[in-house]
Amino acid sequence: MRAILAIAKRELNGFFSTPMGWLCLVGFVVISGFFFALMTSEFSLQATQAAFNPYLDDQVSLNEWLIQPFFANTSVILLMISPAISMRLLAEDRKQRSIELLLSSPISSGQIVLGKYLGAMGFVTVMLAMTLPLVGLLYWWGTPDSGVVVSCYVATWLMAASFIAVGLLTSAMTENQIVALILGFGLLLVLWLLTMADTLIDGPVGEVLSGISMLSHLDQLMKGLLHSSDIFYFGSFIAFFLFATTQRVEAYRWR
Repeated sequence: MRAILAIAKRELNGFFSTPMGWLCLVGFVVISGFFFALMTSEFSLQATQAAFNPYLDDQVSLNEWLIQPFFANTSVILLMISPAISMRLLAEDRKQRSIELLLSSPISSGQIVLGKYLGAMGFVTVMLAMTLPLVGLLYWWGTPDSGVVVSCYVATWLMAASFIAVGLLTSAMTENQIVALILGFGLLLVLWLLTMADTLIDGPVGEVLSGISMLSHLDQLMKGLLHSSDIFYFGSFIAFFLFATTQRVEAYRWR
């Protein structure tokens, strides 16, 4: 466990000592803040109109008009940023040959992968924590459903954890960080768009492909509904890609 935490700490510190880490953090804060301002303005306009129309009063909900769309947009931002966060995790070590030092040390491949994954997730957690002041403004202005807010954070964090797991695998497959970024983004985009498979492919095949999509498991979580099947999906998804990454790293040990 000490070795895992040491690797995680090294990776986390690495994000704050490189321009790419700060670029991802600042870019995430700026873009998410921009969308929050736009959605807040739109919600304010709709709420003002509803105040003069009793038939619309029950239809303008802070949870449905602002909280859920904000976290949905945050997930899209993370879809674009996560490959940039994960691209250097193993690709840089391979290029600099520092992976050979790790493999020759008394540390298992699983510990190496888990340490790097936890380091990246620590950075992602810091990114998501930067949105807390924005959510705090909602409590100042109104009375959002705390259950929905917590569920949206859990859903977004699980989604980000899945993104990083995929990016870690693509980073282990190449020495070139740009290639790792492109592979990671392409694979994530395919998994994201699989939710439309049931509309394009008839029968059980389309339903199975749609069920594999991360987006199909995100919708209920964003509504505050924590189903065990969705939690199991993300847990299994992350475990599969971490296992695949471990096997990839283990293959380097025998070269």
